[in-house]
Amino acid sequence: MPVINYKRSALILVALAVTVGAGTVSTQKIGEHRRDRDDRRPIRKIKHIVFIVKENRTFDNYFGTFPGANGATSGTISTGEVVRLGQAPDVTPRDISHSFQSAVLAIDGGAMDKFDLIPGANRNGDLLAYTQYTEADIPNYFAYARTFALADEFFSSLTGPSFPNHLYTVGAQSGGAINNPNQQPWGCDSDPTNRVQVMADDGSITPEYPCFDFRTLADALEERGLSWKYYAPNPGQSGYIWSAFNAIAHIRFTDLWTQHVVPTSDFVQDAQNGTLPAMSWVIVGAGLSEHPPASVCRGENWTVDQINAVMQGPEWESTAIFLTWDDFGGFYDHEPPPAVDNFGFGPRVPFLIISPWVKPGYIDHRVLEFSSVLKFVEKRFRLAPLTLRDQQSNDLARAFDFDQDPIAPLILNTRSWGQAPAEIQLDPQYHGAEADR
Repeated sequence: MPVINYKRSALILVALAVTVGAGTVSTQKIGEHRRDRDDRRPIRKIKHIVFIVKENRTFDNYFGTFPGANGATSGTISTGEVVRLGQAPDVTPRDISHSFQSAVLAIDGGAMDKFDLIPGANRNGDLLAYTQYTEADIPNYFAYARTFALADEFFSSLTGPSFPNHLYTVGAQSGGAINNPNQQPWGCDSDPTNRVQVMADDGSITPEYPCFDFRTLADALEERGLSWKYYAPNPGQSGYIWSAFNAIAHIRFTDLWTQHVVPTSDFVQDAQNGTLPAMSWVIVGAGLSEHPPASVCRGENWTVDQINAVMQGPEWESTAIFLTWDDFGGFYDHEPPPAVDNFGFGPRVPFLIISPWVKPGYIDHRVLEFSSVLKFVEKRFRLAPLTLRDQQSNDLARAFDFDQDPIAPLILNTRSWGQAPAEIQLDPQYHGAEADR
């Protein structure tokens, strides 16, 4: 199995040994004391964590105009010219390449000036990669950001596309995968000839079957007896390619899959009924995911429906919702990603924190990534880190104030949208590693 290489430092394992003298304090009482201490922690007010992962947008593409945030309304192209970011259409004319190789090209060593050179970014001078939305286009996302919290230094975990980044959302690593597999479906039930590019410690890239077996957050939750569900499209449905646990063998081929990986539509029902698990991941199909060329308005409406269900249900005051987008989608972002290891970071993506206990109108300026969400879960439920990524990442606790009066639900209305198709077909040119170099 591929092993992540961290060039900055070697992992130092420190073992703590605590010796309790005979006849002093029993192990049972020590455990009871720790549980009592845990119950007194303010973070215990959060009993349900919801991680909604959508598709293919950068921070500048969505929130570049948000007041007080580190956004941009212009960008540099490969000629050195600075251009104004154009108005993005609700339904884009096409997808843009967002492979590992395209992301490396666009980032250009931190210059962030070659987004116009990646495939699909600029046809007939339209500079699609250099477009953005304003509050008028995504008013409900802006409303969440104004009322709750927005992070403007949140980076995709990997310099590349969906498959490896979705793996980071469950395991704080990708198993070494850096691109999308070259056939659909992806993961452990794909065709035996399917391959994904996997990068070794020395930077060499080899094609491997897209099925891994590393430890995930679900395993840690399971071991502690904590409930979890992965709400995602079923096999054969649009969006099944983004069902990350399909690429984890010990989940895909065991009862963990049948018991915990459930249809996306179950989430609203569980939220309304007050039966949310401790940890939820929520994934949706292409037509509602905001993956180009899908309607952004229609995708925002779906997100509002999910969040309204939580806010109107009985568990709002004990819930934290983290909403993000999985990769840059080929769109421009001006902020150079920190190079933390061979795999990332990739360009910034939008990230919203929605909870009654979040600081109202807060903008988090610390460097964050998908592993930061896992670290928050680990902190809340006292779980050990999975990799160096979640161990070393900044967590999200600073965005919360558990002493404040809880924020009331913000029930939003969905909006009408244009004549986009009910479902979209993802361009295979930008959904296979071989075609996306």
